[in-house]
Amino acid sequence: MNPSPFFEIEKRKNVAILWLNRPEKRNAMNWPFWRDLPDMVEQINADPQIHCFVVAAKGKSFSTGLDLEEFFQEFKPVFQGEFADGREKLYQLILTMQKGINAIYNSKKPSIALVQKHCIGGGLDLVSACDIRYASKDASFSLRESKVAIVADMGSLQRLPHLIGNAHTRELALTGKDITAEEALQMGLVTKVTEDFDSLLQAGMNTATEIAENPTIVIRGVKQVLNHGIGKTVEEGLDYVAVWNASMLDSKDFRSAIGGFMERKRPVFNPETRVD
Repeated sequence: MNPSPFFEIEKRKNVAILWLNRPEKRNAMNWPFWRDLPDMVEQINADPQIHCFVVAAKGKSFSTGLDLEEFFQEFKPVFQGEFADGREKLYQLILTMQKGINAIYNSKKPSIALVQKHCIGGGLDLVSACDIRYASKDASFSLRESKVAIVADMGSLQRLPHLIGNAHTRELALTGKDITAEEALQMGLVTKVTEDFDSLLQAGMNTATEIAENPTIVIRGVKQVLNHGIGKTVEEGLDYVAVWNASMLDSKDFRSAIGGFMERKRPVFNPETRVD
């Protein structure tokens, strides 16, 4: 796997942990984060032994978001482009930065975000792209961009309404306020709150392992059907899943499930890539 100064990929059987690894800066997102994230996700996507991945952070905080000072120093000419060609460079930079978080959302492999302490700005963009989110009880979340004169542009404004509703999203985005882990649980941003980081990591790995034991073709299908259904009518979603199952239902794992049911034995899925 290609190394990155910001990330580390750790494999535990059929689960990968994508570590944010800039703890001395509370995982503030400098250029290597945005540059390397698409490649990190592609490495996970390309490994058939990885069935699910966890996004976690080393150090005291998940992420304090964009490293504004370092980023502005590095890209000051782009931020302050005077004419249209300069503005276009900023537009292209924003699109480039969106690629990594989009890659997590679009990955065929499910992802679980584990949040401790701070999850600010870009950190919230990152976790909103994951399929499942857990937090430790000391976690706090903030869609902070409005407090630093930025309209959030990495996905929170587009994805959070489907997770927590339009009203909660507007309140977070317009105020830039912090919310606690308990508040995040109540609004559905996270689905589990644990006592500390150790129990958070254990809970995330338990869920990831449970997912990884299911048929990978089915997990891909579930995620694809759910993502496709956003913005669609129920009828459109039902038609799409009917087409999916008409094409993909009769898999090796489906036949294994039927055989296990008939023989009263628990089927073993993904035998070609399973790591015991």
